[in-house]
Amino acid sequence: MKKIKILIPVYNDWESVFKLLENINLEASKIDINFSVIIINDASTDSIPKLSTSLDNLKSIQIIHMKENKGHARCNAAGLKYIYEKEDFDYVIPMDADGEDRPEELSLLIEKIKEYPGTAVTANRIKRSEGLMFKFCYLAHKYLTFVFTGQTIKYGNYTCLPKSIVNRMVNEPATWSSFSGSLAKIAKEKNYIPSERGTRYFGPSKMSFMNLLKHSLSIIAVFKTTLLIRSILFLIVYLFLVVGKISVITLIPVIAVIIMMLSVITLSKRENITEYNSSLENIESIDKIK
Repeated sequence: MKKIKILIPVYNDWESVFKLLENINLEASKIDINFSVIIINDASTDSIPKLSTSLDNLKSIQIIHMKENKGHARCNAAGLKYIYEKEDFDYVIPMDADGEDRPEELSLLIEKIKEYPGTAVTANRIKRSEGLMFKFCYLAHKYLTFVFTGQTIKYGNYTCLPKSIVNRMVNEPATWSSFSGSLAKIAKEKNYIPSERGTRYFGPSKMSFMNLLKHSLSIIAVFKTTLLIRSILFLIVYLFLVVGKISVITLIPVIAVIIMMLSVITLSKRENITEYNSSLENIESIDKIK
């Protein structure tokens, strides 16, 4: 029987986490798989409620408490590293805690890894539940990523990763900054399932426009060499076309591209393998709640 670790990073959203655990437990009852859950507590300030249900279909549940808040991406990366170094597993399934990664799709991921063992499987988003403005911003994010890197990334954290891929990810500096960017970089051959984004269990999304922009630039930063080549070629061609017509208006695209390059170069400094290698030193304690 395959041993699968479900990785859930969380900051304060404990009501959603426990709702997610109940739904994972329900789906696990339908699948002949050994599921364990590892929750990475990113130095939450809210108190953690007690587990009120038995969750009999989950083999174990651990909460890894971190000393300092590092943000969602680094919390997830530290969780991957913890599982790789400390746990016995065949696959890892990272999930967001808020309910947007639907447990109902776990069976689809499992079927796909049975069909293609040893290959990463992504949950490619075909439908989102957010408002119109967020959907527009998300489309802009995907467009920017494709234009500047040539990468079409339709997935987030919700994936199923074999041990061989996890090994490569925990040794890749980009994982410390961008999960999806890192996976796109190291796993050229992937399979996927179509995924509909669920509705958040509680409260509005915490993903602001600025956070989405930072997320997009962090992915682009993984492919900074491609970005720089494409940007320089664009500037050469564009300036050639507008020569003799230089004005404040015609300089706007030039300024925008230069700002993009500088922002990406700055964000690429987050890809720090030394920090990533020492990330488990941030663990304060571990609670085994099941």
